[in-house]
Amino acid sequence: MSSQLNVDIIVDKAGSGGTNVKIGNTSTYVSDGGAVTQNTVQGIAKAWVSFDGDNFGINDSFNVSSMTDNDTGDYTVTIANDFANINYSSSVNCADRGAVMTHFWQSGDNATSSHTFKTLIVSNTSGGGADTDSNHCDAQYFGDLA
Repeated sequence: MSSQLNVDIIVDKAGSGGTNVKIGNTSTYVSDGGAVTQNTVQGIAKAWVSFDGDNFGINDSFNVSSMTDNDTGDYTVTIANDFANINYSSSVNCADRGAVMTHFWQSGDNATSSHTFKTLIVSNTSGGGADTDSNHCDAQYFGDLA
């Protein structure tokens, strides 16, 4: 027999505030249209970082223990809790605030505990470009943690 719990608010035992909710790897949610279920844990970013590549520094992050400025436009993000393998998905977006520039990133080396990449300024529509430091970059990582 299955059961259902209907509540408006979940609070701690003392009734004074919120509480932690732990979900398992098999937890699912129902899609917007209600026809499909998806795995909740698979759809969550496992790590992300917002950083200034020009005046190098991390603005904010989740599951990132540090970053290294290897050279102009060349960075390594160190992941605090390792990925299970190197087949995780990464996305890096960069731009210079107040300037009209197009940047893209060139994926480098994936390791379970780090990701190295380059940011470039696009000089034409055929691709390529020069390594550049951007004053606002974001990187997101999705995949299975170890």
